[in-house]
Amino acid sequence: MTAKRSFVFSLFLLTGLFLDAQSKSGFAPSKGVNIYYEIYGSGTPMVIINGGPGFNSKGFQALAESLSEDYQAILYDQRGTGRSKMEKITADNMTMDLMAADIEALRIHLGLEQWTILGHSFGGILGNYYLSKYPAAVKALISSASGGIDLGLLEDYDITRMMTETQRDSFIYWTEQLQAGDTTQTAQQQRRFFMATAYVYDDQYALQVAERLAQGNMRINQLIWQDLQRIGYDAKAAASDFHKPVLIVQGKEDVIIPQIGERAHQAFPNSTLVLIPECGHYGWLDQPGVYFDAIHNFMEAVAQRTRIEGFKK
Repeated sequence: MTAKRSFVFSLFLLTGLFLDAQSKSGFAPSKGVNIYYEIYGSGTPMVIINGGPGFNSKGFQALAESLSEDYQAILYDQRGTGRSKMEKITADNMTMDLMAADIEALRIHLGLEQWTILGHSFGGILGNYYLSKYPAAVKALISSASGGIDLGLLEDYDITRMMTETQRDSFIYWTEQLQAGDTTQTAQQQRRFFMATAYVYDDQYALQVAERLAQGNMRINQLIWQDLQRIGYDAKAAASDFHKPVLIVQGKEDVIIPQIGERAHQAFPNSTLVLIPECGHYGWLDQPGVYFDAIHNFMEAVAQRTRIEGFKK
């Protein structure tokens, strides 16, 4: 990670300020919704699919800004979140097929033949699903702390796994308070804070993650998880047919166990797995140097492959 990139990322992270003048925004019409997007930088296009489901892309602006030093980083609000507004949210209009179609509508709207997908957490699941539906549109895939290649996450996920004993006890306490009918802001904030400690190796970032957790639409979250189970989400067959480059990057101390990334690594025939030590769910927070270096090295390899294939033609 260059010194400049490290400084810029730290500045955005600490101040929360973003250079809107350096980004372009608009709306891409899709199926029953106008998808809001922002574009940062120039160069090789990379669409960032944020985690969730049910969260907008706002918490990923600093990531997009940092990546925009080298690439054209494209953020978008998933349907029903942020500025991608919908009048009603139902099981019929909140499905994985429609969410994948939204991404494809955005690509077509921007006039891009192909792009690199960077899917984080649930965004990794959605990225895999998009790839299974529109493989020709994907130049390369980056799975960042991805939820996985199938529904195995549901069997292995334990939100308290990376908490200290004190954090675990506090999280359980505030959860029980809410379940007992305590709807005060304090109870909600405390539960979110101790939940956030599960996602970061360095607890100094817990408050930032807790603020992000407050932004979710739980109705969307519930409907999408129901749809994933309805369709029996399993992208292994599509992965085995995808021979383009894939990067799987994950923290060793993530709440998502390393075996999830390892299973994806086994499924994709041309994949690289990077497990980052002393790193939780957000690599760009806990280990930004290692995280961005992994992405940069991968993208350089993709560019080299493209040049070689161009010479062969």
